[in-house]
Amino acid sequence: MAGFWGRRKREQEELAAQDADLARRAEQALVGADERIRTTADELAFAEAELGESLTADLKAALTSVRTHLREAFQLHQLNHDEIPDTDEELRTRNARILQLCEWAEDLLDEKTAVLAESVAKVRRAPEIIAQVRAEAAALSARIPQTDETVSRLSARYSESAMHQITASAAEAEQLIRFATHSADISERRRAAKQNEEANLALETATEATRRAAALLDAVEDFEIEALRAESTLAEVIADSRGDLLAARHAPSAPAVADAVAALQAALASLTPSGQPNDPFAELSRLRAANSALDEAIAKARHRAENPLPSVAQVQHAIDDADRQLGVARGLIAGHRGWIGADARTRLAEAERLRVDLTDLLPAEDTREAALMQARRVAHLASEALQLAQRDIDSSRPQDQDWGGGPRRGGGMGGGDLASGILGGLVIGSILDGIFD
Repeated sequence: MAGFWGRRKREQEELAAQDADLARRAEQALVGADERIRTTADELAFAEAELGESLTADLKAALTSVRTHLREAFQLHQLNHDEIPDTDEELRTRNARILQLCEWAEDLLDEKTAVLAESVAKVRRAPEIIAQVRAEAAALSARIPQTDETVSRLSARYSESAMHQITASAAEAEQLIRFATHSADISERRRAAKQNEEANLALETATEATRRAAALLDAVEDFEIEALRAESTLAEVIADSRGDLLAARHAPSAPAVADAVAALQAALASLTPSGQPNDPFAELSRLRAANSALDEAIAKARHRAENPLPSVAQVQHAIDDADRQLGVARGLIAGHRGWIGADARTRLAEAERLRVDLTDLLPAEDTREAALMQARRVAHLASEALQLAQRDIDSSRPQDQDWGGGPRRGGGMGGGDLASGILGGLVIGSILDGIFD
């Protein structure tokens, strides 16, 4: 018993120490959050002077929200020190809430001030950024003559349809360079007039304009490399296509193969003669599509040669067999409604659902094989429904010879023997159908 009370006392002392530590951390967090609000308010005032109100609106809203929610923390702290005695659980809950609110306030202010610090740094680096924009604009302007020369040289080699994506690149880049320089001038004037918000907007516009101008000039050089790569690939595809045309002569005869061969021959005939401007990108795409279509047609023709398509008569015969088995199963189940379980009825319903789509699948060659498989599936489900129905009837009928479960006078068959005979006849009929198919 002494050990139990000693352990209980140690636990209470540990809990009291934890509560004291929590109370101390809550007070420290509250003091830190209050100081953080004052310093952030000072930072906001300086930032508004440098950036304007629009760029500092997020930090201002965050500061207002923090002040609103920290009122709750101060009220909880006041309740901890008033004259009304509190339980340990109440103090623990309040201190945890104070700590939570202060941590949230610190995190929110850290996030917003970090974003604002980037904007302030950009404003303070504005002269450096403007000088960089002007230097980049001068360097890009020096590339304009070389770009014009490259476009002229490529225009003699490639057709207008291939060149349309870079024909106006030099002119557009030159216009963007002038716009970037003009925006940089505006940024300087607005900053001198203490209109920092408009100055920042003009500076961002100048930076984006130089980036787009550089991308346009780089695209001309990239086009030349991509065009050479396309021409090299086109030569390989032409050789491969001619080999495919020779191989198509030994492929199984099929209308789709003949159409694909004609399409590939037309694509080869439409290629631009050597020495004339061409569009290697369009020709490569067109030839690849025709080549792929021929490969697909030959693969389908070979598959069909190895797996002959069933005739319409075969499919119709399978459908007739499915209808016969459906009719027998439907009649037996309809005649013993109270005795048939859910399994037999489910098989019959699934077979009838599949049977509805068979008529639409039969005429087309693409779906004839699927029609044969579905007809066999219908017959199989109907056979299962008949077997399950017979099982349910046998299990539900009373074991009484006068009821019909045993042999009748005169050598007749009972209901179970009749269904078994019908089922056996259907099985024998299906075997004969398979032999004749």
